[in-house]
Amino acid sequence: MRCRKPAISFRRISRPSCYQSHSFHTASTRAETSVDEQASSPMSVSSHSSALVFELKARCSTTQARASILHLPHGSVELPIFMPVATQASLKGLTAEQLEETGCRLCLNNTYHLGLKPGQAVLDAIGGAHKLQGWNYNILTDSGGFQMVSLLKLAKVTEEGVRFLSPHDGSPMLLTPEHSMSLQNSIGSDIIMQLDDVIQTTSPDHERMKEAMERSIRWLDRCIASHQYPQKQNLFCIIQGGLDLKLRRQCCEAMVLRDTPGIAIGGLSGGEAKDDFCKVVHACTEVLPEGKPRYVMGIGYPEDLIVAIALGADMFDCVWPTRTARFGNAITSTGVLNLKHASYSEDFSPIEPGCGCSCCRPKEVGGMGISRALIYHLAAKETAGAHLLTMHNVHHLLSLMRMVRNAIIEDRFPQFVQEFFTKYFKARRHNWLKQIMLMRPACLPKTTPARNVMPITRDLLEAI
Repeated sequence: MRCRKPAISFRRISRPSCYQSHSFHTASTRAETSVDEQASSPMSVSSHSSALVFELKARCSTTQARASILHLPHGSVELPIFMPVATQASLKGLTAEQLEETGCRLCLNNTYHLGLKPGQAVLDAIGGAHKLQGWNYNILTDSGGFQMVSLLKLAKVTEEGVRFLSPHDGSPMLLTPEHSMSLQNSIGSDIIMQLDDVIQTTSPDHERMKEAMERSIRWLDRCIASHQYPQKQNLFCIIQGGLDLKLRRQCCEAMVLRDTPGIAIGGLSGGEAKDDFCKVVHACTEVLPEGKPRYVMGIGYPEDLIVAIALGADMFDCVWPTRTARFGNAITSTGVLNLKHASYSEDFSPIEPGCGCSCCRPKEVGGMGISRALIYHLAAKETAGAHLLTMHNVHHLLSLMRMVRNAIIEDRFPQFVQEFFTKYFKARRHNWLKQIMLMRPACLPKTTPARNVMPITRDLLEAI
């Protein structure tokens, strides 16, 4: 029996224009305006949503870290939060029930992949991605633009949208802001992302960087205008501007005026230096409103999460914890362990002693009692090892976020950071962490009050 080709739901270029009649002309006209003009004249379409309530619970007294609650249509989520990436409506190797067991209440699905397969018609027929994957909690979907540019060599970005060739039959396709919204409306995700113009963060082309930032603002207006269900789905804008702090601030100012329910900082994790990454995050969070969730896209290393939280960010996603599991790596509080190494062949201790995940918990208390030796054995040829490590790694990062949150609420976050880095890095010293913790970012004038700089104790410096 022949396999059927997936139902491709992106627009084919040979069809009539996929723009809504009211937005194509507007976008073309706005392309000639400056960022300042765009910032002062946002479209009148409201992006207020009755589907999201952001409740700030506590702030760290010495850093910008914060603890909050995000109330969404499929339940409340405690922030800071790490979101596992279930690319095609599934976390690789795990069922929805197993993902739920990790403590996850907000995961990420991929608009680009779901638009290709199963396709928009199937999503409409079943009633969205929640029903498709049997997931009763919240979903965030990206817009699809990043995958277009990063995965497809022949993708081309124009004011109209992203043109690319179908990976299945080579036919020319087009993804516009309007169609990205339509796809995400069909997916039914609780948080949807605008289509943005994504380029490599380290690109030396300043004019192209500026163009991408300005186009992302114009595309946000088109996304707002075409979003069909603002009462059920929350549209987040995405801040662009590369490593240029001036462009980042300009983009923040323009995006904030659009008043979307949440704000993402995009275009990072593309090979930039750690201190450059943190300067960008800091420059953005300093000017973003307190009363909205802040989402830094594409980070998942524990040390990056801790630093981004200290800089005032709330939400994060990355494929790393699941991808590294498939290479036999376990994330632990003392670092990453490669359980494919022969030294673990007779190590019958849990993956991480004291971990509360279903893999590490002893059978006597309802767990599976998985040992490092078993993972070593399975990792050679069996996929079960990767599945077990995926469960552990996701649980570990979610548990880390809960510990961070408690430390913020109890106003002992700096002490927590000290203990974390001491244990995680052991004797290794990371100068970039010291530089970031001590930096007064270039975006801040010398007269900036001390509260706007991330203070750090002598003990914490010693730990790092």
